[in-house]
Amino acid sequence: MATIEMKVPSPGESISEVEIAQWLVADGDYVEKDQAIAEVDSDKATLELPAEQSGVITLKAEAGDTVKVGQVVCLIDTSAAKPAGSPKAEPVKAAPTPEPLKAATPEPAPAPNPNPTASYAAGTPSPAAAKLMTENNLSSQHITPSGRDGRITKNDVIQALSSGFDGSAAKGWGGTRDVRREKMSMLRRKIAERLVSVKNETAMLTTFNEIDMKPVMDLRAKYKDAFAKHHEVNLGFMSFFTKAVTEALKLFPAVNGQIDGNEIVFHDYADVGIAVSSPKGLMVPVLRNAEQMSLADIEREIKRLAVKARDGKITPEDMTGGTFTITNGGVFGSMLSTPIINPPQSAILGMHNIVERPVAVKGQVEIRPIMYVALSYDHRIIDGKESVGFLVKVKEMIENPERMLFGAKDPAEILLGL
Repeated sequence: MATIEMKVPSPGESISEVEIAQWLVADGDYVEKDQAIAEVDSDKATLELPAEQSGVITLKAEAGDTVKVGQVVCLIDTSAAKPAGSPKAEPVKAAPTPEPLKAATPEPAPAPNPNPTASYAAGTPSPAAAKLMTENNLSSQHITPSGRDGRITKNDVIQALSSGFDGSAAKGWGGTRDVRREKMSMLRRKIAERLVSVKNETAMLTTFNEIDMKPVMDLRAKYKDAFAKHHEVNLGFMSFFTKAVTEALKLFPAVNGQIDGNEIVFHDYADVGIAVSSPKGLMVPVLRNAEQMSLADIEREIKRLAVKARDGKITPEDMTGGTFTITNGGVFGSMLSTPIINPPQSAILGMHNIVERPVAVKGQVEIRPIMYVALSYDHRIIDGKESVGFLVKVKEMIENPERMLFGAKDPAEILLGL
């Protein structure tokens, strides 16, 4: 019997322990090399753990356990023969593009359990099915099982969703007094710890402004089809704001700085973090050297990182080292908010929804698409003049998109040598 030990790899520097978020296989299952067998949470990201060899797996840790980096979490018996008729497992792939749910196809006949003692009670979902059920608020009573011994398979869940079942009413609000408790993930606990520390350790203030989005919306409407055809990526508002931010950071370097002890660290580059929502919580992947990127480059990188975050493929390296952050609560309908600084950065820009409002334009009242923006900043390093000036510069460039072509200056100013 040839058995290998699988140890927890290091997700990144300074990380000494992780948490087993969930096992994607059961004890005694046959796994293929490179098959994802578990999801592990660190305080920075959620990663998949691939099988190092093919064979029968024996679990040495439970879901929810906190384990040290380098600790043995499972054994794989590589001498075990693959069960006849067992479907081939999919290897771990990097950042696949999400696809909508499709009607389920008949599932191959389940393979005999290589471990006869690891049987499942009727109505028990497989790990993959359990994950999909949790994401869509489904309970076992709403699903018809087709697996061995009444086990619920992933395709059973997909069939239920494809039939038009409304998962929003599956849990809670059913006239009961039930209470559920769920353990906070290591990532969520770390986020909570960091947010509280920011409130306690910085002199955080927020300044606000409003932006007339009509000029950039007109520009986007005129060129979005040609842009998508030429660059093979859609043109959104985030790329305009990122470009405007990098130009404003060049004029107000303290907003791009950080406090390190008794020193201020100024950055001659802009690594801009873009806050995105993921199933595991808020993630802030970073666009490296955003000041050198074109609008198309920014859109491609945002799309790539957002897909990785949604699919749980984001790595600690993708989220470290940012110098400034942008968050867009407007996609969820937020009108106004005060975003919290992402430490050790000193400022964060909050975007909000676009609402048609009556405004005065050259002495006349007009209806314009207006967005409120907020800049939260650490007053220890950034003065009011700099924070207000930074936000005004962002406003000027969004309301005059052509300024982005000339480094925040009006074309006429360049022509006049001003």
